[in-house]
Amino acid sequence: MTSALLLDPGPDVLSVAFVVPMQGSTGLYGPSCLACGELAVEQLNSGPGIAGRQVELVVVDGGRDPEVVAQEVGLLVDTGRVEAVAGWHISAVRQAITRRIGGRVVYAFSAMHEGTDDTPGVFMLGERPINQLLPAAHWMREELAIGRWAVVGNDYVFPRVTGATARLALEDSASSIVSETYVPLGTTNFRTVLTDLEQQDVDGVIMLLMGQDAVHFNRQFARAGLSAALPRLSPAVEENTLLAGGNGANEELYAAAAYFDGMDTAEGSSLAEAYYARWGQWAPALNAVGESCYEAIMFLAQLGQTCGSLDVAAASAVRDGHFYDSPRGLLRLAGNLVNQDVYLAAAEGLEFTVQQQIARTQ
Repeated sequence: MTSALLLDPGPDVLSVAFVVPMQGSTGLYGPSCLACGELAVEQLNSGPGIAGRQVELVVVDGGRDPEVVAQEVGLLVDTGRVEAVAGWHISAVRQAITRRIGGRVVYAFSAMHEGTDDTPGVFMLGERPINQLLPAAHWMREELAIGRWAVVGNDYVFPRVTGATARLALEDSASSIVSETYVPLGTTNFRTVLTDLEQQDVDGVIMLLMGQDAVHFNRQFARAGLSAALPRLSPAVEENTLLAGGNGANEELYAAAAYFDGMDTAEGSSLAEAYYARWGQWAPALNAVGESCYEAIMFLAQLGQTCGSLDVAAASAVRDGHFYDSPRGLLRLAGNLVNQDVYLAAAEGLEFTVQQQIARTQ
């Protein structure tokens, strides 16, 4: 990896703005993102790289104000310092970046997302409500008899659109969204939210909280004695969140994602073996967020192999339905979205145990 202040690396090197959070609520994910991104680059650079060019990551801190992040990425693109953008960051940051540089370079956005972004060159690689939250809610209804949900999320585009999508999708089903509460990123005190939950006639909580906010919520939720009565379901909780919350905060906590550390699949096991061989047993947690960063860099390589370059027009013309392999298994492009296998897992102490596959690549 390298600093954004270095000069043009030359024609034999392809530089990618690697936008990952290093501070703020989502800074919890940063070390995992960096470790997985660097592993992907090392693997690519041991071979042909991307379209015959060695790969370099220019790290941009995606945990800052979205407009600040977008301005830094914009300058990198303006000056030709980078030729692509990739990484995990919240959708508010993605929207700011696309307003600044949309359509000029390929952008591999790896985070779970609200479902759509038609900006040319943007590829939405993460899970979305239709193959993540909604089938997870169905599983919770069938297996745990949870039908009345309260949504608690951060106040930005992904939680709000996802909450609204779930409310509309569940209207004519046996499940329903009873309430929605959104709090600013960086919230540490959930006393009022928890008091409201105690007074509501709900069976469970859909958590759309990110990183450290989820950690604070889970700790306070457990201390309030709500864990056994109100199971929680999240599309964003991962292994770092379990570790930071501590064992006592994770009772009756469920997560839906396309990747969990320790998944018993050949593809997932291969990544885990390479990851721990490179970084050792004390490596940052291998999780869906970090793996998605590995995914994003490898997706750029896939585009380079298919198109011969990372030209936006060529990448945008990649055949709808294009299949490729990843640590998540077999993936399929659907426009600029990706269909993928998704799993529902239960927290058991500081680890996840996969309960069932809830979505399959179509």
